[in-house]
Amino acid sequence: MNGPSHPRVAVVGPGEPPADVRALAEQLGRLLAEAGCDLYCGGLGGVMEAACRGAFEAGGLTVGVLPGADAAEGNPYLRVVVATGMGEARNLVIVRSAQAVIAVGKGYGTLSEIAFALRLGKPVVLLHSWEEVAADARVVASPEEAVRVALGAIVP
Repeated sequence: MNGPSHPRVAVVGPGEPPADVRALAEQLGRLLAEAGCDLYCGGLGGVMEAACRGAFEAGGLTVGVLPGADAAEGNPYLRVVVATGMGEARNLVIVRSAQAVIAVGKGYGTLSEIAFALRLGKPVVLLHSWEEVAADARVVASPEEAVRVALGAIVP
């Protein structure tokens, strides 16, 4: 077999989002797992943890690419931990590892991941996120629509 067989989708978002954004991320993670996707994220709290919780509880693969060198820093819903010791430079690793990126909520780290993805020509889906970049990304209104658009944009 050459490479992973499941669609690889990054879920990016702030570490301290409001409760409604956290709930959207958890639902998104569950839907991605149910669609057979592997979820990649920054591995910490907030949107990352919520998305991982949803995917983990639905039996999905969750991969956390941590900024620090200590794997114990990852959230409890990670099945695979990559402790990079790279700081925020790990954002590029997350985006490069995925076939599509779904941003949930706003944070400057999230904006950097969106920018990397757009620069690399990766499909970007925005769910209550940086709509200012909407000319180059798809704005969606629900987790269901986010999964549908992301999966539809992945080139086999």
